[in-house]
Formats: sequence, C-alpha cells, structure tokens
Amino acid sequence: MAGLKDLIVYKKSFELSMMVFVLTKKFPVEERYSLTTQIRNSSRSVPANLAEAYRKRRYLAAFIAKLTDCDGENAETDVHLDTALACNYIAPEEHAPAAALSAEVGRLLSDMMNNPGKYGVKAR
Repeated sequence: MAGLKDLIVYKKSFELSMMVFVLTKKFPVEERYSLTTQIRNSSRSVPANLAEAYRKRRYLAAFIAKLTDCDGENAETDVHLDTALACNYIAPEEHAPAAALSAEVGRLLSDMMNNPGKYGVKAR
C-alpha cells in the first residue's frame, strides 16, 4: 500500500494549499486577520486532517470522521475562493484552476469515504 504522501488526494490537497498561499499574498492588508487567515487555515487543514485520517485507518468510524472534516474544510476553502473572486482580490483566471482543484479534491475525498477498503480500512 502506498504511503500518505503517495496518495493523489494528498498531493492535490497540498497543491491547493500552496496555490492558496500564493494567491493570498496579494490580498489587501485589511484582510490579513479575516479572509487571508481563514482561507489559508482551511486549505492547510485538508492535507493535515488527511494525515490524521490515514493514521486512523484501523478504525473505520475515525477514518470517515477525519475525512468528513477534510471535506468540510475543502468546501470552506471553495467558498473563500468565491469570496476572493467576488471582492476582486483574485482574477477569474486565478479562481478557475483553484476552484477546479478544490472540486477534484472533493471528488477524491468522496471516493475515499465511499471505498475505505481501497485505503486499508477494514470494516469491523
């Protein structure tokens, strides 16, 4: 079985968190303690919670619960990306790839939740 950092969902979620970091560098200073912090935290939370889920593979309920947290944080990131676009902090051509990556991460997380056996989780 592959390790955590070999999983496509980990790579994609980490890529999204780095993309968000770069995008937020140009947010206005007045957003430093609100939108900038929120979107950075939510985007970074996805691969971090994924790491926790991966370590809890022996417990189906814990695995699914952490993946549910990942999915929620990813959805939050997507909303923050929409907010940044609506506030003209990012351009549509910056928003589109980030939103698409967020959607892909969401699909991959759903696959993990629906098929935990593929990731070494045994139903008890």
